[in-house]
Formats: sequence, C-alpha cells, structure tokens
Amino acid sequence: MFRSFTIALASLYVTTTGVLIAGIYYVHEVLGVEQWGVIAFISLLLTLLIGGILANIAIRPLREHFELLERFSKETLHELNLPINTITANVGMLRKTHDDEKSLKRLERIETATQMLKERYNELDYLIKKQTERERFETFELSELIEERIGFLRPLYPTVIWNIKLIPQKVSCDRIGLGKVIDNLVENGVKYSTGIPSITISLYNHALSICDQGIGMDEITLMHIYDRYYQNDSTVAGYGIGLSLVKRYCDRNRIRLHVASRLGEGTCVKLEFKKGEH
Repeated sequence: MFRSFTIALASLYVTTTGVLIAGIYYVHEVLGVEQWGVIAFISLLLTLLIGGILANIAIRPLREHFELLERFSKETLHELNLPINTITANVGMLRKTHDDEKSLKRLERIETATQMLKERYNELDYLIKKQTERERFETFELSELIEERIGFLRPLYPTVIWNIKLIPQKVSCDRIGLGKVIDNLVENGVKYSTGIPSITISLYNHALSICDQGIGMDEITLMHIYDRYYQNDSTVAGYGIGLSLVKRYCDRNRIRLHVASRLGEGTCVKLEFKKGEH
C-alpha cells in the first residue's frame, strides 16, 4: 500500500514539474507573451490546479486506509469491553464459592491480568478519541471534574478511604484528557497501597495533588517513572505506560508535573496549572 503511495507521490512530482515547464513554453512560445511575470503567474495557476487534482487522487488511498484502520480500531475496542467485564464478573462470583488458598491465588492472578487489560483498554480508548475528536481546549471548573471522576471511581474501589479538599478553580485545557489523567493517578495510588487504600485529593491555588499512603518508590524508580512500560515491581499492575501518558498530556497542556515519593510512605503527584490562562 505504501509502495503505491510512494509511486503516486513521485508521479505527482514529475507530472506537476512537467505541467509547469509545458505551461511556460506554451505561454511564451505559442501565445507569444513576453512578460515573464505574467508567464510565471499563469504557469503557477496551472500548476496549482493540476497539482491539487493529482494530490487528491494520490492521497485518496492513504485516507481510505486510515479511515478503515480507525473504524477497525473502534470496533475492536468496543468488542474488548465485553470479555473484560465478563471476566471481572465471573471472578467475583468464583471468589464466593472458592476459599482455598490455591484457588484464591489463581483468581488474584486473573484479576491482575484483567486489570492490566482494562488499563490498556482505557488508554487506547482515550488515544482513539483524541485522534478522532481532536483535543478541545476549554475553560471549566476543575473541582466539578474531580467530583465527577470520584463519583465514577467510588463504586470501583469501595474500600478506599477518600480525603477530599477542593477549592473551586477554573482551568483551561483538554477536559477529556485531564479526566483520564485523574483516573490514572487515582488507580495507581490504589494499586500501590497495602491494606485499606487511602487517597488524598486536594485542589488549591491552581494546583491539584493526588497522594496515597502506599509502598512508595525509591530514587532509582523515580528516575524511570516516565519511561514507557517501566515497572519496578513486575508482580503489580504498575505505572507502566500510565505516567508516560500523563507526562505527555501535561507537556501538551503546559501543566507542571511534580512527583514526590518515599519508599514505604507513599507517593504524591502534583499538577500545577498556569494562572490567568482562561
């Protein structure tokens, strides 16, 4: 497919150049026009017209290919949601009927794998929507978005202790992407907590902090947290690609990202929004 596209582009270049040369010859020799400014203008118009038509013909197969790929991605992503939810529901039912240690460990491994699949699903879902809908920068009330995401996350993590301190703040950025960032950071805090998870979310002075009291990270891990797929503990569904996406989002939206962590004490992620940019 791309070989055909390369050939089409090469043909477009040769044809457009030929049209330009032929146009100059025709206007100068056949029509007898001596003013080179007029010759250049007419030849340029002919070149733009022919080049535009040929460019549309050459790019059409590539456009159709990406439209097909986009449609296939959406359909596949939609179909992935059903088996993930089915696995999660059945694991929950199996836990009620199996209480021996070996079965529980197997179910735990299934749950971990399912959670990783769900993370990849959420990330792909956001990336596809970002490509199709484009990032929409808008001004909105950040505290309302945080409350909306907490309302979504509470049923998923019923054992979490939530400490919420929000002062209304207006920010300007991609609202959908920021919602995914909040989800990602909260989910990371829950996964890396031992015992009953405790998540503290505070918003004041144009800064959003999401902190946990989990296992924390050492200095070596902190140096690699933005590397794609990096995990210090492979037995936990880790930060992996998540913080890499968070970092890219913050860079695009001019948000300062700070991560502070102590081993055995927990991790705190802080997003600083620029003031006055509405």
